[in-house]
Amino acid sequence: MKRRLFKKGTPIIKEGTLSDCAYIIESGSVKVSKTLSSGEEQVIGNLQENEIFGEMSLIDSLPRSANVVALEDCSVSVMTQESFNSLSQHNPGALMPVLKVLAIRLRKALEGLEEIESRNCIT
Repeated sequence: MKRRLFKKGTPIIKEGTLSDCAYIIESGSVKVSKTLSSGEEQVIGNLQENEIFGEMSLIDSLPRSANVVALEDCSVSVMTQESFNSLSQHNPGALMPVLKVLAIRLRKALEGLEEIESRNCIT
């Protein structure tokens, strides 16, 4: 995998753009956010060393679903579609961490929806 360096404040992923790679943080941290229809930024969370982002595009090849910006100088490993496909064919067990991340993030999203729904039922 290739290594890329990003300076503090540098956009790494822009919501809505096409790409076919994911990033694994070797050092530093990033902020993940979405742009709301009002134009406001909604921070989803911060990721740190050994965490992955951009993984959904490896699976569905759809436009990026969020923005990612370096919170500090970062070093990341780039997992291309080619390396992802090679792993899936030759060492599928190595993809378990990516699948676990997807499952955790999906559960968090569902919990968020349940929370919104419960707030709407109360009012």
